[in-house]
Amino acid sequence: MSIRVMLVDDQVLLRTGFRMVLAAQPDMEVVAEAGDGAEAIEVLRSTAVDVVLMDVRMPKLDGVEATRRICADPDAPKVLILTTFDLDEYAFSGLKAGASGFMLKDVPPGELLAAIRSVHSGDAVVAPSTTRRLLDRFSSMLPSTDKETRAVDSALARLTEREREVMLLVAQGLSNGEIAARLVLSEATVKTHVGRILTKLGLRDRVQVVVLAYESGLVRAGGGAGPAPL
Repeated sequence: MSIRVMLVDDQVLLRTGFRMVLAAQPDMEVVAEAGDGAEAIEVLRSTAVDVVLMDVRMPKLDGVEATRRICADPDAPKVLILTTFDLDEYAFSGLKAGASGFMLKDVPPGELLAAIRSVHSGDAVVAPSTTRRLLDRFSSMLPSTDKETRAVDSALARLTEREREVMLLVAQGLSNGEIAARLVLSEATVKTHVGRILTKLGLRDRVQVVVLAYESGLVRAGGGAGPAPL
């Protein structure tokens, strides 16, 4: 079954280029397009989509807010943010809003196609180490209210000591294989732990684990561990 993709960008030429690349793939089809976030939300009400390629800066409703509204639906399609190098802060906001990752608009076609397939399969397309560098730059843009902080602390309290240990290593940029080697576990066991972490914390993917780890203070900007919990 083909991966149903929606293109959201206010530049028609860019949508045309992406459509041509995707149309050449036997396992993908572009089923919808939109020129801004508001139109995207409206189209999604009547069109089944698996992955949304979302621009950030658009008229009427930007990609970050559109992503937030789309991802609020439990049956929402996966969102892949497309940005330019000098707009990393928007990409980070998109991750907070629920996107499964981000890529630069000038990404080589092969990498874009691989990212779409990864997102569709449930993986994050941004390597944790790359996400960490982004967080290092923009962690100051993450104010949390006391209520949000208490909610995060309550969620983290549900993790076992081992799950918290795995979460910390995920947030520091280690792959499942690296975590397995560090903790002397099998990769399958690490994958199981990561899955349980996602379920207990209500997160979509590893990117969201990294975001939460920074917001909760488990990891400091710079990649180090935060203070031990009381």
